[in-house]
Amino acid sequence: MYRLLWLTVAYILFSVTSFAQTNAQRADLLQAAVDRHLYEPRTGLYIQTSDPAKNHNLHADLWGLCALVQAANEMEQLHPQKRYLKPVVAAIDQYYDPIPPAPGYASYVVKERREDRYYDDNQWIGIAYLDAWARTKQRSYLDKGTEIYRFMMTGYDTISGGGLYWKEGDKRTKNTCSNGPGILLALQLYEATQRKDYLDTALLLYQWTNRHLRNADGVYWDAIKPQQNNRIDSATYTYNSGTMLEANVKLYRITKQPQYLKEAQQIAAGAYQHFYREGRFHSSYWFNAVLLRGYLALYKEDKVRKYVDAMQAYADKVWEEDRDRATQMLGKRPEKELLGQAGMMEIYARLATIQ
Repeated sequence: MYRLLWLTVAYILFSVTSFAQTNAQRADLLQAAVDRHLYEPRTGLYIQTSDPAKNHNLHADLWGLCALVQAANEMEQLHPQKRYLKPVVAAIDQYYDPIPPAPGYASYVVKERREDRYYDDNQWIGIAYLDAWARTKQRSYLDKGTEIYRFMMTGYDTISGGGLYWKEGDKRTKNTCSNGPGILLALQLYEATQRKDYLDTALLLYQWTNRHLRNADGVYWDAIKPQQNNRIDSATYTYNSGTMLEANVKLYRITKQPQYLKEAQQIAAGAYQHFYREGRFHSSYWFNAVLLRGYLALYKEDKVRKYVDAMQAYADKVWEEDRDRATQMLGKRPEKELLGQAGMMEIYARLATIQ
């Protein structure tokens, strides 16, 4: 009996360890593939896809780097002795546009062409920088996150009751994807500084987003259209549920108020029911990476593995079914996007660190 028990425990420990190794190896292969196929050492910039004929610009839109910078942070978490953020941060710096009303990052390389500035693009970068600050205490990351917060708040007004617009100078749409990450950025800054105005901002955006963009099932709609009599764009994406799930967990940790944990659990269940079918979360790789952030945050509080295990099953299926064996990159199309590779790199790196 004792021998059987010992063998069972040994098998479980072996399985957990081998999964961690497999996830880490997958993340390492994707990192190497991105460096080999999507990085341009001469300019220090990245390119959009592995097929130059499919790229509409010489270099990647900022969105791909929004995913890659978070993946680089998770890779440093996985391999503390290595430095993955430095080249990504150097590339992002080439998108920096200091024009009024506040400095921020443009959607394309500024020296090549001046482009629009999106609040969500900036927020994703700010979130990654503040994660890096929490891990390293390197002051530049906190300073950059603070600067991004100032830019983001230029997108706030009280039309439609409040909320942040999606894109600078465009008053047509206020999105979950610019308010959810805005809440997270404000909460991270509160955690770093204990300044109450950051928490006040987070709660203001949280209340507005729940009032206007949450549906009854705990899933979030894409946007509200202020110039169309507040019409709702009812499209749903995993990353919108992911940011609001993580925001509730953070609010629970900060305030100790149980309603936030309960709300997080409702969003987790709603997103699982809405998006998970046949072993896959039906959204893009990177959107699912953002959902995983929320699931992992919740797992640390309630220790329920259901959603993390589902994401592991999804990650296994993607690796087996979507991988190009020649390049070790992922995607159903022949051209492999930077955004998708970074999203799955983050998923594998995060899953590899779960004990």
